[in-house]
Amino acid sequence: MAKQERIKTDYPGVYYVMGTAVATGKPERIFYIFYRKGGRQIEEKAGRQFQDNMTASKASRIRAERIEGNALSNQGRRDEAKAAKEAEEGRWTIAKLWEAYKAGKPGLKGIVTDENRYKNFIRPPFGGKAPAEIIALDVDRLRIKLLKTHRPGTVKNVLELLRRIINYGCKKNLCPGPGFVVELPRAQSLKTEDLAPEELAELLKAIDEDDHPFAGPIMKLALFSGMRKSEMLKLQWSNIDFRNGVIHLPDAKSGQDEKIPLSDTARELLESLPRTSDFVFPGRAGGQRVYIQRYVNAIRDKAGLPRSFRALHGLRHVYASLLASSGRVDMYTLQKLLTHKSPMMTQRYAHLRDDAMKQAADVAGEIVNGIQSEAMGLRAVK
Repeated sequence: MAKQERIKTDYPGVYYVMGTAVATGKPERIFYIFYRKGGRQIEEKAGRQFQDNMTASKASRIRAERIEGNALSNQGRRDEAKAAKEAEEGRWTIAKLWEAYKAGKPGLKGIVTDENRYKNFIRPPFGGKAPAEIIALDVDRLRIKLLKTHRPGTVKNVLELLRRIINYGCKKNLCPGPGFVVELPRAQSLKTEDLAPEELAELLKAIDEDDHPFAGPIMKLALFSGMRKSEMLKLQWSNIDFRNGVIHLPDAKSGQDEKIPLSDTARELLESLPRTSDFVFPGRAGGQRVYIQRYVNAIRDKAGLPRSFRALHGLRHVYASLLASSGRVDMYTLQKLLTHKSPMMTQRYAHLRDDAMKQAADVAGEIVNGIQSEAMGLRAVK
């Protein structure tokens, strides 16, 4: 292809070549500028006559701006855009850190709940920001906003997840931190749910009358074993040692594999369930079930229990309260049965144990008083 003729204009360093307009197919001028900068001779396109509404005068002004350094050359703009893209790709935003955090912790407990917290509360205000771009006021605004519609415990969990994501990036040396500590709101005191005997009787009746294949059984297992909801939903038949009477809990909340004894009532319940999957309480297509709350809540409501009573976790508390109030289980044993990592978590049931011990002590006093009364009666007869 022959080289196009360069045609000079009345402006120094500005020329044009004849081309064809893209839209109309008619001839149009394509303007170029020519200048020296930094010891280099530079030639670049200024624009097309019709497409860019370019004239020799406009091209001359562009040339002057390039020489004075007030505007980047075309190559300079390309270099700048490339650098910006590379910087963006290497920028560790909260969204990017969250994906890395999940990938680095494949066995993360409560991942579904954390995913919902991230999508609903963290991603909207912070997903596109790097930790260093977040200021304390941003977090305060989120805290205040959430406290208007959510419980302190929920807000605490959301901010704790944000802190975990940021800490992950800092520990992996992926990004600098925000320069302040993400403070967590003080949650309400630990909630210990219990049921009166008549309430428990109504609940068991509602469970027996319910026709969902797994809602009633999973509630009974919580009551008979004290297992957490997450532990029951991922429970597999291979985790249950019927021969030795043990339920294995791999990767429990304590951070390690745990095992709890298989009680007679729990054994009877589990042996009555059909084995249609590797999972004891399977979900769709026999895979792990991730949701059952609506069904257990329906049973709770049918039993007339308050909506504040958590249908599964509340039964874990009932299990612990029954053991503690029996006076036959010490706090250390209860801690092991509940797989609490810290005895402080089990201490909430200590008052029930103390009450049972006091009642046991009172029995001795009653026996002594009975003996004394009997002796006095015998002396009176004489």
